[in-house]
Amino acid sequence: MNRRANGKIFQASFMPGHSTTLLLLAVGSTLIGCEFPLQAQQRSQARSMVITQRGIVATSQTLASQAGAAILARGGNAVDAAIAANAVLTVVEPMSCGVGGDLFAIYYQASSRKLYGLNASGPAPLQMSIAKLKQLGYHTMPQDGIHSVTVPGCVDGWRKLHQRFGRLPWRMLFSPARYYALEGFPLTEIIQDHWRSSLAKLQSTDYARRTFLFHGAPPEVGQVIRNPDLAKTFGLLAEQGGDVFYRGVIARAIVDTSRKWNGFLQAEDLAKYSAEWVEPIQTNYRGWTVWELPPNSQGVAALAMLNILETLPVDQYPPESPVSWHYKIEAQKLAYQDLKRYLADPKFSTVPIAQMLSKSYAAERARSIQPEKANCDPSPGRFTAGGGDTVYLATVDQEGNMVSLIQSLYLSFGSGVAVEGFGFHLHNRAALFELDPDHPNALAPGKRPFHTIIPAFMEKGSTKIAFGIMGGLNQAQAHAQFVSNLVDHGMNIQAALEAPRFTKLNFGGCDVMVEARLPETTRRILREYGHLLEVQGDFSGWMGGGQVVLRDFERGVNYGASSPRKDGAAIPEADPYFRPPSRRAPAK
Repeated sequence: MNRRANGKIFQASFMPGHSTTLLLLAVGSTLIGCEFPLQAQQRSQARSMVITQRGIVATSQTLASQAGAAILARGGNAVDAAIAANAVLTVVEPMSCGVGGDLFAIYYQASSRKLYGLNASGPAPLQMSIAKLKQLGYHTMPQDGIHSVTVPGCVDGWRKLHQRFGRLPWRMLFSPARYYALEGFPLTEIIQDHWRSSLAKLQSTDYARRTFLFHGAPPEVGQVIRNPDLAKTFGLLAEQGGDVFYRGVIARAIVDTSRKWNGFLQAEDLAKYSAEWVEPIQTNYRGWTVWELPPNSQGVAALAMLNILETLPVDQYPPESPVSWHYKIEAQKLAYQDLKRYLADPKFSTVPIAQMLSKSYAAERARSIQPEKANCDPSPGRFTAGGGDTVYLATVDQEGNMVSLIQSLYLSFGSGVAVEGFGFHLHNRAALFELDPDHPNALAPGKRPFHTIIPAFMEKGSTKIAFGIMGGLNQAQAHAQFVSNLVDHGMNIQAALEAPRFTKLNFGGCDVMVEARLPETTRRILREYGHLLEVQGDFSGWMGGGQVVLRDFERGVNYGASSPRKDGAAIPEADPYFRPPSRRAPAK
């Protein structure tokens, strides 16, 4: 039985409506020597899925996953668990996320069977403009420092999610984060590597040095780290609500920090900010509906790439076939050319979303792909109408409510500007603006920049999947590869997340990074096609870690997956048996 056939049967073991396949597997185990266990022994994935009838929280750090699972066990729902887990991540993975960053989320409500999208990305300060930056000597957008800072949207994103869908009291959600910030946590391996690589940025200010370095050096693996200032921040949020971040004492500290470094951010920018509920956008890929959020995020590129792939025979080849990889790489180039050319804040520019997601347009773009030749100079399409470091987490509760949430400071430790006395950094999302006034993504006061972070969701029948993969421009192409692995190549969610991937983090040329697990034969043929391969490690961080939760509504069972490219895990909610018994009234 070839690998693709194995994958198809393995897929059937968790997809609803495959009782016939399961029966054949059971019969086969008695006739041909226990075929299903043998298949598991021969698999190429490293981890098994987490499977439970209760909730699951999957994040990039195990303490955060555990905190979210504990919130579920205490009566919280998927939204409560997501906020609590995200808050812990800001403590244990501070270079990747924090209250000084932005957030996007997709929420699936089981009772109504509806999806809700939330855009909690912040705009440029009202006093910030292209002309003012050029007066300061900038010819391109600064990539760090105070002039790379936009309004942080994370806290209002948490607040909007909780107000509309949360179940537990707001103050309870920050207890785990406050605990780890005060009592400390031992540093994990991959996070330590990111911390170490940010040494120069952390040395740039006295407060960052005191808070995030130890005797002038990054912490070591296993070193117990505390951040009492961040614990104070969470205490204020817990007791005073999100308003303290935008109008209270934390807001004043942010504005003081901006003023200290001659930045543009003012009290008015924070006070006026409000995260926005948005309608997710979608495409159909070989019978599956795949959802992303609309611009200013790059989710449209994942859907456009899938539309191109749907016209190509990638499902007729094994997952590591050079033909399949060639088509996917070429589809990525075409989708990303359009991403670069057209994506912007739709409140300021016309973004041709409908045309970018048109099936006929995808077919037209696909016709430019040559079967055995890489295109080193792709161009954006033309329409008749005008035109980093991140954390992702997924949660599902016992009822089937699901959250797909991504939150980031953009580059490691964001702008490098920490808010003194409060233990967090401000992000550097303004770095993704353009200083060309004619570009749709040109910097403007009150405008949101092009955004790389994207949560995703997919469904077919009674199967719902919340998923996301981190890593700047890696994300949209990683989403498309994950969907193709699951749909075209029959992998389960863990295998689809682990499988070797490619990434291309620029918009031109034939260079592309691939993981070393891709067979040498495939690499050789791709080079013959003209691809300039940069071979990375077996589980390279360039490909982005990810998390997935799946709900089989037919069986009432949840599944979780977590990428080995991160330090995290998918953690199930504890069953009632493991909870402390309630206290009984004393006998009279």
